[in-house]
Amino acid sequence: MAAPPLPNLFLPPISPTSSPQSPKFCFPATTPTVSARRATPFVSCSAATVRKGGRVNPDDYHSTLRALNSKGRMPRKSLGQHYMLNSSINEQLAAAANVKEGDVVLEIGPGTGSLTSVLIDLGATVLAVEKDSYMAALVDERFAGTNRLKVLNEDFTKCHVSSHMSSLLKSIELSDSKSQPAKVVSNIPFNISTDIIKQLLPMGDIFSEVVLLLQEETALRLVDSSSGTSEKRPINVFVNFYSDPEFKFKVPRTNFFPQPNVDAAVVSFKLKQAADYPAVSSIKSFFSMVNSAFNGKRKMLRKSLQHISTALEIERALEDCSLPATSRPEELSLDDFVRLHNLIVKQ
Repeated sequence: MAAPPLPNLFLPPISPTSSPQSPKFCFPATTPTVSARRATPFVSCSAATVRKGGRVNPDDYHSTLRALNSKGRMPRKSLGQHYMLNSSINEQLAAAANVKEGDVVLEIGPGTGSLTSVLIDLGATVLAVEKDSYMAALVDERFAGTNRLKVLNEDFTKCHVSSHMSSLLKSIELSDSKSQPAKVVSNIPFNISTDIIKQLLPMGDIFSEVVLLLQEETALRLVDSSSGTSEKRPINVFVNFYSDPEFKFKVPRTNFFPQPNVDAAVVSFKLKQAADYPAVSSIKSFFSMVNSAFNGKRKMLRKSLQHISTALEIERALEDCSLPATSRPEELSLDDFVRLHNLIVKQ
């Protein structure tokens, strides 16, 4: 089947003075598949670490454009595609997770493979999940010479990542014959960051750490566990229930193509094991209560939780938690919510 025609808005041309030897690439006549093994415009994996000593960066602006042109593609807003152009940012992203030889890493949305290259160079085995079939094929082709990469052409929010990761971990023979938790290192689409976080953080049985490049505003909000702020949301309770978050560093918007309207930042989530979760009688009922508490914006808990318990019982429970009877959800810490839940939710 012929590839669909491209829109009239084409990618910016590559300056001939910047890349005099750049080959010309034709748009594919057929839809590529992940198993395809055609020539790639990228430097091979073994030569991908070209960041110092005057060597060329294979993931700079012009190389990224060549890669996209080779597939007849342009960044798709619907997929939140913003490609990283700065290899040093990718190196810092991997360093934040302390990626080393023998690690198994999940990467969500590898795009052109700029971060994938860094992870593989560090000795990691990578499971890359890419929704865009063209980008999945491109990454698969770029690293065809290595056995350290498995590409899944799937929508991460719908795939059974735990099953895929468990299978990969079991298939890898570790030198010490002992299993070790995997890591997540990704530059994810801003528009689905909350969905991804909700899917990953409860997976402490598989992952030890999740390091994500997020929209800066989202990053700052997620790591702020302080009470009394109107910006507090159920996601803050969720994040701290399942992990210990830490803001790592800011990434200016100028490092992406196309340039987004906001800056980004990197956050590390150290995942907790189930035994370390706060002691609640039911995780499901706990988060149901938390969501109900925040449904009525600025409502006092004795009103927003009346479907769970009477106002008088809620006031007494708040008093037992050393909290005012007029408390609102944004004023409570994670521990406060845990104590309140265990006092008013009847199993």
